Amino acid sequence: MKQVSELAKALGFEVVCPGEDPHREVSGGVYCCDLLSIAMGRARSDGVWVTVMANVNAVAVAVLCDVACVVIAEGMAIDETTRQKAVDQGVCLLHTDLPIYDAAKAADRFLSDEA
Repeated sequence: MKQVSELAKALGFEVVCPGEDPHREVSGGVYCCDLLSIAMGRARSDGVWVTVMANVNAVAVAVLCDVACVVIAEGMAIDETTRQKAVDQGVCLLHTDLPIYDAAKAADRFLSDEA
């Protein structure tokens, strides 16, 4: 089983907020969605959620879904309010300039040992 910290290091994702446990295991696969109401019902516990939604509402969805980490893709800016909310809620936020598809594909390959 791969850990969030390993994923971030291997893929060059910036760790904006390490969350409660930066060594949390990822077992819920990879999910991509930018519509928070859909992600709320479909992102899996212990999974990697890739999105461009870099706001406090995304942090709330991450908590609700209990994802292992949120990857903010496309180089979207993460403001201090969102970063602080992630710290307060123990949510791991990662950041990459990669497009959503490429970030998700890289994460999936890494988790599948194909990377």
